Amino acid sequence: MADVRCPPAANPVRRPRELVRQFIGPVALIALGSLGGCGVLDHGFMGAAGPIADKTRSLFLLACFILLFVVGPVLLLTPIIAWHYRLSNTKSAYRPKWGFNWSLEGLIWIPPAIIVIVLAVFLWRDTHALDPYKPLVSPNPPVEVQVVALDWKWLFIYPEEGIASVNELAFPSDRPIHLSLTSATVMQSFFVPQLGGQIYAMAGMTTQHNLAASEPGRFRGENTQFNGMGFQNQKFPVLAQSADDYTAWLARARAGGKTLDMNAFKALSARSTQAEPIVFGSVTLGLFQSILALDHPGIHAAHMRAR
Repeated sequence: MADVRCPPAANPVRRPRELVRQFIGPVALIALGSLGGCGVLDHGFMGAAGPIADKTRSLFLLACFILLFVVGPVLLLTPIIAWHYRLSNTKSAYRPKWGFNWSLEGLIWIPPAIIVIVLAVFLWRDTHALDPYKPLVSPNPPVEVQVVALDWKWLFIYPEEGIASVNELAFPSDRPIHLSLTSATVMQSFFVPQLGGQIYAMAGMTTQHNLAASEPGRFRGENTQFNGMGFQNQKFPVLAQSADDYTAWLARARAGGKTLDMNAFKALSARSTQAEPIVFGSVTLGLFQSILALDHPGIHAAHMRAR
């Protein structure tokens, strides 16, 4: 007769070492995964590549430093108080009913009030300094670009150059760029994290944005306002180029031969994602103003349904 042995019954109480081993594995994987994602910070304002994003990063770090005076005492005193009033410490009695104490009340109210006042001063100052409508100080004139948000792509019109591009924004790194934004569809949010903050684009109106790059580079722009199925693909490269490279980029655009008029715009505004950037060598004069004047019954109907 075969020797059949039953497996030992599972012990519901595991040894501490086994629990530690099973706990360390997942924690190590999570830690390594989080470290591997640190490169994501390079695409945000923490990897600032322009004066606006640099000031935003400085304000963020300053606010974090000031808030350490709030978080620090909490993190320090919580374990100390918990340890002091532990159940086994019979020498220190816990007396929740105590009288008014000026020193304690001052400690509770005065430091937080000072922190709020200091934060308010810095935020008020930098909010005005980082106003997106405020022109940037530069010895060179800004590049004028008219931006139209579409589903699910971005149209950039260069009125001074007479060209346009789709899903590619280029400008010389030694000049700031002034953007006039509108939308030919629902509200969208224009955002180039390494150069500056986000600004909304809305149908029938214009918003203004001023950006600059500290040096040549390639950055990522995107729409951060959800607007449908193609939202995740509505990203575009932003090229801050040297003067020679920008001149060559303009020459390639003009050599493209395509003309952007109202008929071409209506075809372009159909809902679709653009795999590769495209350029137009010429643009109908006043096209941006014509887009602003368009009636958008689909948008108005969507707003009415939302109500």
